[in-house]
Amino acid sequence: MTTPLPHSLRSDARDNRERLLAVARTTFAERGLDVAMREIARRAEVGPATLYRHFPTKEALVTEAFREQMTACTAIVDEALADPDPWRGFCLVIEAVCEMQARDRGFTAAFVSAFPRAIDFAADRGQALGKVAELARRAKAAGKLRPDFVPDDLVMVLMANGGIRAPSPPASVAASRRFAALLIQGMRAEPALSPLPPPVRLPLSADAGSRR
Repeated sequence: MTTPLPHSLRSDARDNRERLLAVARTTFAERGLDVAMREIARRAEVGPATLYRHFPTKEALVTEAFREQMTACTAIVDEALADPDPWRGFCLVIEAVCEMQARDRGFTAAFVSAFPRAIDFAADRGQALGKVAELARRAKAAGKLRPDFVPDDLVMVLMANGGIRAPSPPASVAASRRFAALLIQGMRAEPALSPLPPPVRLPLSADAGSRR
């Protein structure tokens, strides 16, 4: 569950809370969700007790840290559903989700895991996935999306896209865009060759993404 913000929260406590959220967003984006709570507190220059006073569990911290991203994700899916061309809307979702993941590893990890106690986040995630399934149904009915696509394929997309390790954040985004373009061509009911985004030179070493 998310932690409600008391109206009477003192300015110093409010500052600590905002700093913790900012540090959590940055750290989760860089390293995913496996960062210890004590590390978040250390980076925010507060004691662990202060962190746990505001966010008793990591679920509470993650849910609040990525609330804006979840709202943005829902808005993307809603925009796609409102497009009169369901295939164009479907492509928008694939492109946006891949780029969002390239920019913020933490949010995608949170979206996929949906902490069981983070009820609000899990409910929002369930709504978003339901809308994507409806969008896919429309794209199939229009004869644009291959009929054997299933919503679980989107999870596979996230897993594959999350494996991209590039030497810098801009390179990661560029590689993700090319990957999304390749995916979209493979998902078309009648594949048609379209120009791909520029290629990105990616190192083969296992620690390529450790400096991100």
